[in-house]
Amino acid sequence: MENINRLYGLVGKNISYSFSKKYFTEKFISGNFEGFVYENFDIQSIEEFPKIITENPDLKGLNVTIPYKEEIIPYLNKLSKKAAQIGAVNVIRFTKKGKLKGYNSDYYGFKKSLQPLLQSHHKKALILGTGGAAKAVAFALNELGIIYTFVSRQDKEGMIDYDRINATTFDNYHIIINCTPLGTSPETAEFPPLPYNFFTKKHIAFDLIYNPEETQFLKKAKKNGAITKNGYEMLVFQAEKAWKIWNK
Repeated sequence: MENINRLYGLVGKNISYSFSKKYFTEKFISGNFEGFVYENFDIQSIEEFPKIITENPDLKGLNVTIPYKEEIIPYLNKLSKKAAQIGAVNVIRFTKKGKLKGYNSDYYGFKKSLQPLLQSHHKKALILGTGGAAKAVAFALNELGIIYTFVSRQDKEGMIDYDRINATTFDNYHIIINCTPLGTSPETAEFPPLPYNFFTKKHIAFDLIYNPEETQFLKKAKKNGAITKNGYEMLVFQAEKAWKIWNK
């Protein structure tokens, strides 16, 4: 095995497609970071997480992806203020004392990626999904002063279900954000069950998915004139933020 002195990695489930590994491996090569390695830690259950830590003494930092952004929290020693407020973690820093501290750079990446698209009428957003990424998106919208409503498959308190979305909803909400995995490669034919004919050029359709580059959700929204954006730029911003967190 190559001589590793700084190991980083991604914790998730079925993550062979991962953006992070490719991104950081290329970053280490182009920046001449000798002995820096990035690995995928693909686990079927969060209970396997402590084993990753004990078996990899060279670990200096981790990213966390679905489905573990919330489940990972009990395994950490500390949370940053924002990660605690969001209730989800996607970056783990190993402190000098060997403690694990959780951060969230998703909200930062999303906020930075959405901001250039915003116009004065973009006051309300629908967040499709209720997982860790959706929580980070909600936090970012809050910071931007945008009112949001969660959409879930089940009618839960404080959320609406898909059946209740109609023309009036689209008149009131001009930002629609897909935080579900629907449409991710290889299941590219899938999409959230929305009445897409109500999208207009006043709407933003933002998909956290980046593979494929254009999901069915984005295609259908664009057909009706919506401004569309995928999750690639958000991932780049959150990765760079993670890099800063690890090296501070």
